[in-house]
Amino acid sequence: MLPTLAGMWKIQEIKEFEIIEKMKMQRLTILWFLLSALIYPMEKSQYSDYPISAVSIKDISINDDFWLPKIELIQDVTIRHALDKCDQEGRLENFLVAGGKMEGSYKGKMPFDDTDVYKIIEGASYSLISKPNPELDAVLDSVITIIETGQEPDGYLTTWFTIDRQHPPAWWVKPSTTRWKHLESSHELYNSGHLFEAATAHYRATGKRSLLDIALKNADLLVENFEPRKLRKPPGHQIVETGLIQLYHITKNIEYLELAKFFLDLRGDSTTHALYGEYSQDHLLVTRQTEAVGHAVRALYMYAGMTDIAALYRDQNYLGAVHNLWENTYHKKMYITGGLGSRREGEAFGDDYELPNLTAYNETCAAIASVYWNHRLFRLTGHSKYYDIIERTLYNGLISGISLDGKKFFYPNPTESDGTYKFNMGSCTRQPWFDCSCCPTNLIRFIPSIPTLIYAVSEDSLYMNLFVASRAHLVIGGQKVGITQETDYPWDGYINISVYPEKRAKFTLKLRLPGWAQGSAATDDLYSYLNKNCAEITLKVNGQAEKIILNKGYAEITRKWKPSDKVELVLPMNIRKVVTNEKVIENRNKVAFEYGPIVYCAEEIDNRHIADISISDDTELKMFEKRILSERVMAMQGKIHQKEFTLVPYYLWSNRGVGKMKVWFPRQ
Repeated sequence: MLPTLAGMWKIQEIKEFEIIEKMKMQRLTILWFLLSALIYPMEKSQYSDYPISAVSIKDISINDDFWLPKIELIQDVTIRHALDKCDQEGRLENFLVAGGKMEGSYKGKMPFDDTDVYKIIEGASYSLISKPNPELDAVLDSVITIIETGQEPDGYLTTWFTIDRQHPPAWWVKPSTTRWKHLESSHELYNSGHLFEAATAHYRATGKRSLLDIALKNADLLVENFEPRKLRKPPGHQIVETGLIQLYHITKNIEYLELAKFFLDLRGDSTTHALYGEYSQDHLLVTRQTEAVGHAVRALYMYAGMTDIAALYRDQNYLGAVHNLWENTYHKKMYITGGLGSRREGEAFGDDYELPNLTAYNETCAAIASVYWNHRLFRLTGHSKYYDIIERTLYNGLISGISLDGKKFFYPNPTESDGTYKFNMGSCTRQPWFDCSCCPTNLIRFIPSIPTLIYAVSEDSLYMNLFVASRAHLVIGGQKVGITQETDYPWDGYINISVYPEKRAKFTLKLRLPGWAQGSAATDDLYSYLNKNCAEITLKVNGQAEKIILNKGYAEITRKWKPSDKVELVLPMNIRKVVTNEKVIENRNKVAFEYGPIVYCAEEIDNRHIADISISDDTELKMFEKRILSERVMAMQGKIHQKEFTLVPYYLWSNRGVGKMKVWFPRQ
């Protein structure tokens, strides 16, 4: 059971305040809905949009044995865990202190602690669509009421600044009597960005305007204060750009879109402000940047925003820049797990081909940001290579960030552990919380949104991007179409698809054929397979073999579909040995293993002789079913020097205690 607000805070004044405010909100709800069309007219925009649309999470239900338990775990366990932590550390109390409803000082060690609350709301909102929960819905109403108290009358909302601007919570933030004076470190706009993202999710999930109106009030304040004749400084930590664009999509208020572009255009422009440098991607104009540098999460959020601008403005300079940055990021700086950001210092990208294993950083937030960016690039181009990156990241370096019980987390995700080096903020394994808990709450906001990644539609096509047992209802060219998937992916390559158009309809079904199924690692010039094992991909329609017509990585089937048409796709599942470009010094003469989209590792708990594991090119492995705590998986087993060794999916490592781990093994 989720806690009521009174259960979270044993303070009578707060309880009384909540009751009063909730009654006010109930009286205003009807008025909000009646006036919404007048206050925020959904006018037609003069700007373009992505040619490919994601399918709304409201139109998708999943019954997948792999992903559904993970989504339910977030709602049933992780959200309450995070709310309790936010309560214990004063994150919610800060809003009440800022609003004058309680006395006290700022609680917390980071200037962006407000965002933990916003991200929980975002993830909880998505989860309510997949799994309605009136109690959780009521808790969100209470939390949003508390957030509203911390907002200043003109819309400003950053609690540490409102409470005590002369004593900021982090050593790197400078005191200031003026809002937005030290944007390079204050995180004021970062706070706004996550507020905007949460507000749009909550509005879309519930139809309630409570958080959206708080966000719009804050966004209008930014529009009023940031423009060419006023404040001309970009945020230190990006995300306000994509947040503003989310608000634009709901309201069609052009000023939000234009402000997002204004913030991006300011970066690297020394005529407007003292540049922050490479760490914040503020060293060159964004359209002239070609290499991924600096803080990885900041960079990837920025690239996502740049892709939005490229799509909505049809801006060729932005488009060229994001393509150049993508090539550098994924062809020279990505780990086999999809992880990004090799340096602990600055949580940053390293040089090209700088991919250490033991000290790899690979922040969980960076993996999430990578998915957001690649999803946008897919929607802009319709190319499957972006989904090859998404899939690699999802099944490996992203969900490795959360434990099987939903209560412990990795901040970094290295590809090797000696069982001694405390890589995870003072620990060798996952921790229940951090002083900077951006990663736990980012997982909360992201995992419930995964259904939106499965399908996409364009004017005459239906894209199937991820193989997840599910049902969806969508519209193609004005025609309603239902579709179902049945599969045990990622452990099995059989995917059975049923198509249910409302009436006979002609459109193209586009099935993504993963690069790994075609003998190609995510980026062949960085990773490649020793054994191509290109067994034939088979495709049938209504039991008849279908010739595979490949376009941008998709098998295309164009026909006049009738209700209950069946499609069968079989992807060959083989054990594949992976090697790295010789420019990656740490992986020279080493080999790693994959099966389907899953990267494998050896853990000490299964291999007491882990240091002795070396692989010859003729070493044979076999797959077998194994249960790791609550998770049913396919594991690998082989033999070297008459000793057996076992490999398990990387994302599961360190759920069974502290120990050594390896992804890469010496190659004989």
